[in-house]
Amino acid sequence: NNPMMMKSLISLTFMFLHAILSQCSVVAGDSDLITKTCKQTPYYELCVSTLQSEPRSRSADITGLGLIIVDVVKAKATGTVKQIKKLKRSNPQLRDPLSKCSEFYNTVVIADIPEAVEALTKGDPKFAEDGMSDTAREAQDCQNNFKHFKSKPLTDMNKAVHDLSVVATSIIRMLL
Repeated sequence: NNPMMMKSLISLTFMFLHAILSQCSVVAGDSDLITKTCKQTPYYELCVSTLQSEPRSRSADITGLGLIIVDVVKAKATGTVKQIKKLKRSNPQLRDPLSKCSEFYNTVVIADIPEAVEALTKGDPKFAEDGMSDTAREAQDCQNNFKHFKSKPLTDMNKAVHDLSVVATSIIRMLL
């Protein structure tokens, strides 16, 4: 009933609505960047689901989206290294291909991924592209080591690392 209080309440309501609506447009804008970016990769669904599940992607530019995918590749590659160690103990008959995979993935984790992160951070996408395309190739090389074996215990992990590395490479190429 107090007109002054009513004006304050209306004013507060508008400020609140404005804050909510401006937040929505920021999220929609970022989702547009994710969509546009992922459409330029060969694995659109994988790209979108990976980036949308990562909170940092909401405020990221294309370089940031590339770094996020590279981080996910790093996590997957590190998980693959751990799995290879377990499999070496439990599957002695696969020791040779697993040892080769171990070499490939050590290169990925120790050299390729750090090279990509550093290059993206320093604004030198060419070296980042090299690191990620090498990672995709090494995951494929690991998988190829099992072609003469009935058991292919790393297929899903190799595919995840390969496909995400291809997505990362595609995003990084947008920066060249």
